[in-house]
Amino acid sequence: MSQPSSDAPSPGPEPVHIPASAPASGPASATPGPASGATPVPVTGPPRRLIVLLAVACGLTVANLYYAQPLLSELRQTFGIGAVAAGSLVTVSQLGYAAGLLLIVPLGDVIEKRRLATVLLALTIAGLVLAGLAPGFAVLLAALLIVGTTLVVAQILVPFAADLAPDESRGKVVGQVMSGLLTGILLSRTFGSLLADATSWRVVYLTSAGLMTVLTLVLRRSLPRHAPGADAATLSYGLLLRSTARLLRVHPALRRRALYQAAMFGAFSVFWTTISYVLTSDPFHYSQWQVGLFALAGAGGALVAPLAGRWADRGLVRPMTAVAFVTAALAFGLAGVGRHSVIALGAAAVLLDMAVQTTLILGQQVIYRLDGQARSRLNSAFMATFFVGGAIGSQAGSYAYHAGGWTSVTLLGAALPALALLYWTAELRGVRHRAHNGHEASKHSDAREDHDGRLPPHPPAVTPSPPPPGSPEDDRAAAER
Repeated sequence: MSQPSSDAPSPGPEPVHIPASAPASGPASATPGPASGATPVPVTGPPRRLIVLLAVACGLTVANLYYAQPLLSELRQTFGIGAVAAGSLVTVSQLGYAAGLLLIVPLGDVIEKRRLATVLLALTIAGLVLAGLAPGFAVLLAALLIVGTTLVVAQILVPFAADLAPDESRGKVVGQVMSGLLTGILLSRTFGSLLADATSWRVVYLTSAGLMTVLTLVLRRSLPRHAPGADAATLSYGLLLRSTARLLRVHPALRRRALYQAAMFGAFSVFWTTISYVLTSDPFHYSQWQVGLFALAGAGGALVAPLAGRWADRGLVRPMTAVAFVTAALAFGLAGVGRHSVIALGAAAVLLDMAVQTTLILGQQVIYRLDGQARSRLNSAFMATFFVGGAIGSQAGSYAYHAGGWTSVTLLGAALPALALLYWTAELRGVRHRAHNGHEASKHSDAREDHDGRLPPHPPAVTPSPPPPGSPEDDRAAAER
């Protein structure tokens, strides 16, 4: 536990432009010391104030995706729509986000990140103003689609933080930035509910537009320039998108972690899309501000994000993934039997959010090791897959509540992490079988990936040598086994 990587990043010099040749984002298996002809990354990592800024920026940005969730009852009254139509506001935002992840986030590998973030935030501000002034449901739906698509700036900033961090503390740095993002998701419900209760739902979006304007100016002034890698910078947009799809084909760990998170985020969306219906009906009859206070319970789950980053740095990815799946399923069981107890529902919210955040941080730590020159594209494929799961979960949760009430919702929510756990056990059996036969390194590329979290884009023609005893790769393989 007393590893150097568990300490807080010490303040360093002001961030500077990072040359494209810098191996800041090299594979986790790189041996210590700078590569020949490359600029070494300071072992201290990014300054603490930059990590805090990135965390705050991610939180404020992604919060816009979730303001609608606690406001669905009020929006139904404003526009005279049903529960399923109201749920589509959350669904269309998440589908827009998934589209942005696929079509925009890969640009982070070929366009200077600060400039790209500025453009996206400007478009987000325009969409929020349109949402706040929307005269009808269709206009609001279109505005939230625009907002969802451009909010992927948060998923450009997270790989940016990973690029700046040294290998030995990358999990912790990503965990700290993600804790800001996840806190923004959870507190967005409280902020939106309280502000809407005091004013109206329109003020929520207009206020957010003002906050995003301030954030854009601060990021433009504070973020260091970060040039794209020399190889990626030469890619055309079409080749860039095809290379993103290729990453899913050649990296089994990317596919696996994306599917895990799709199931978990689907469960997350099932719960939070429908809980406002429960709290505003019998026996609670909560107002908007009370629904917002309930959402504070889920914010406690954000505390697990830095811990998850440390678990990843210590090589505990596989066991803690299984623990998270079980925790999520149990959370829905608790929510089902505690339907009439706000304490039980609050405890279920905390457990669910902790589980979802744990698998997210662990998954990102795995995928960021795969290819240091393609982190934006790896993040694009990973996040797009699981946000599709979230969008499906939002709509499926609305249908489940309409068809069978809260009992159907909890059964649906528990089924998703249970399916992910079944997939996990199948993977574990395969790894153990290959390890027993002693030929995983020579015959199965995904077995090599299970050892050190990496897979070469093009498998070598010769059998690679196993990691030397006592090396970081060997320690990591032993920890995951």
